[in-house]
Amino acid sequence: MAQHHGSYSLEVAAAGSELDDDGHAARTGNLWTCFAHIITAIIGCGVLALSWSVAQLGWVGGPVAMLCFAFVTYLSAFLLSHCYRSPVSDGDDSQKRQRNYTYMDAVRTHLGEKRTWLCGLLQYLNLYGTAIAYTITTATCLRAIMRANCYHSQGHDAPCGAGGDHLYMLLFGAAQVVLSFIPNFHNMAWLSVVAAVMSFTYSTIGLGLGLAKTIENGAIKGSVAGVPMSTPAQKIWRVAQAIGDIAFAYPYTIVLLEIQDTLKSTPPESETMRKGNVIAVLATTFFYLAVSCFGYAAFGNAAPGNLLTGFGFYEPYWLIDFANACIVLHLLGGYQMFSQQIFTFADRSFAARFPNSAFVNKSYAVKVPGVPASWSYRLNLQRVCFRTAYVASTTGLALLFPYFNEVLGVLGAIVFWPLAIYLPVEMYCVQRGVRPWTRTWVALQAFSAVCFVVGTFAFVGSVEGVIRKRLG
Repeated sequence: MAQHHGSYSLEVAAAGSELDDDGHAARTGNLWTCFAHIITAIIGCGVLALSWSVAQLGWVGGPVAMLCFAFVTYLSAFLLSHCYRSPVSDGDDSQKRQRNYTYMDAVRTHLGEKRTWLCGLLQYLNLYGTAIAYTITTATCLRAIMRANCYHSQGHDAPCGAGGDHLYMLLFGAAQVVLSFIPNFHNMAWLSVVAAVMSFTYSTIGLGLGLAKTIENGAIKGSVAGVPMSTPAQKIWRVAQAIGDIAFAYPYTIVLLEIQDTLKSTPPESETMRKGNVIAVLATTFFYLAVSCFGYAAFGNAAPGNLLTGFGFYEPYWLIDFANACIVLHLLGGYQMFSQQIFTFADRSFAARFPNSAFVNKSYAVKVPGVPASWSYRLNLQRVCFRTAYVASTTGLALLFPYFNEVLGVLGAIVFWPLAIYLPVEMYCVQRGVRPWTRTWVALQAFSAVCFVVGTFAFVGSVEGVIRKRLG
């Protein structure tokens, strides 16, 4: 979607300067680093549910739904990219425009404190929910590795599916308790690189296996209407869950401004971001359509909820093991990448609220066996209690609601409209001075209203799915 829009020109004060206009280290990001960051943010375990989503919607509805979400994601990113710099009262000199380093900074600047609280609540709810989803997914993948080895050694009809995922969830939770106390874990650059490589690896394996299975079948399975259900109401709920899963897989609004903050000022950040959005959304949509459609073509209405753990594939078993191990490695780090943001927020909040509390602020030197005597870990009791309780709560909720597709649907639907649509639309209107009842304002509000209806439909359907499975 090509759109002509105004752009801001910002020149660095002097050639070779090591600082940007805001006093921060000079930003060096370009179009391709922007593209890489977006791909890292957008491609995750949600891609594994897309074959199931297409199966619920059918050969027409599935691809159309993904194309619609691709368009919505691009338009949301287009609107938000213009909010990186805020308008100023003394003229329109772009060099004086304030940078908004994070999504919440932009909301605070454009819309005020009340909606900043709404934004923060939904962001942290999404981060917390993602930690639950990662616990569920990791346990499913660990059990899939055991089952793949069992099927290989004992045959495809062996009773290898017995037993639940509870033990694996507890093991994952125990690992996260330990990882939560590694200092500055979220600043380790290699973590993002590993996570990105792992996500591309297992997604590509899923694509390859789906293609190979389709060729082996010698036919394309599936139907126009998708999986038949016994009643129209059940079909409606399944469609809603599928839409929620697609919504989970697409938007990257929460981190868009953080990505934009890495870009050089010349050409203007919004211009580079717009091009990066186009390339990334096109590439992601092609990849998503390939993975989901080949998975549906291979298994038809029997497409598993998770392409790599539903055992539509049995061989080569070692490749199934490798793909699921990649998912586990990705999610071990991914859990921390999301949760460390909550940990940092909690540490700052407790310190501000209880500045004189030794429990909150005092650290104790603890010697760690096997490391040099000069090195010790700085143990803080508040961190021990909060982070252990946090991991325990995510593990407990995962044990209580271990439903991959339904949980992804709830997470995708609950933040889709407010974070990906409503707030970007409202901020864009403020930033660009769009007056009420003008043609642009009406179009943007209509777009927001339609997305609200879709998001509500997906949320209600996904919650119904969780409740129905929980109650049996």
